[in-house]
Amino acid sequence: MEGKAVKAILFDLDNTLVDTSLAGEVALKKTGEILKSKLNLDDDTVRSICDKFKLKLLRESPDRPPGTSQDDIRMCHWAESIAETTGGSTASDLASQCYYLWKNSRLELLCLTLEVRDLLRQLRGQYKLLLLTNGDARTQREKVEAAECKEFFDAVVIAGDHAEQKPFPSIFQLCFRMLQVEAQDCVMVGDSLDTDIQGGVNAKVRATVWIHRADGSELDGPVKPDYTVPSVLDLPAVLAQLQ
Repeated sequence: MEGKAVKAILFDLDNTLVDTSLAGEVALKKTGEILKSKLNLDDDTVRSICDKFKLKLLRESPDRPPGTSQDDIRMCHWAESIAETTGGSTASDLASQCYYLWKNSRLELLCLTLEVRDLLRQLRGQYKLLLLTNGDARTQREKVEAAECKEFFDAVVIAGDHAEQKPFPSIFQLCFRMLQVEAQDCVMVGDSLDTDIQGGVNAKVRATVWIHRADGSELDGPVKPDYTVPSVLDLPAVLAQLQ
């Protein structure tokens, strides 16, 4: 691709820099053990409860009733998942126990690997780096803190703190202003075609880089990244092509 040299890189967090999916699966397994022992359930029933919880997470709306926190919503997810699967009511203390065990176990596993840390250090010597993550503001701040990644970035933008999130251009324009760069100076790196890659396209960045793992979604829709790599560790080879 032709164009001026890259000055800045915008990174997504979840499943780009940290393996949130794996952390979530491990946390679900721990939570399943509690359900199994507390309710005397078999493995299939526990798996069904956990699958329902995951589905409710995927279907979450960014809008919620006033005065209701993300913690409240997700405790309800557990209560509903248990009740829907077992056919009985669920004590609120059990739903709360399940939620906080899942949440805290997941946070404990969210970390930058040594390889990713080394990569970010290397890149920061050549580019401005910004972390741009979607989601509930409090939840994403907890993830950023758990991963201990602020030191590697010139700026961190939690899109949930703003009126619009990825893929809307406004959140990208905020990032450009913070870094004092133009859209064409930037590369957007992320695992989501719908938010990271489409957002980069909408904002007219220099290039988009899709982190596509073997078990991830396929490239079968209208969103087309400029580059596709299996790991963020492959980013230097892409950047070399852009210089």
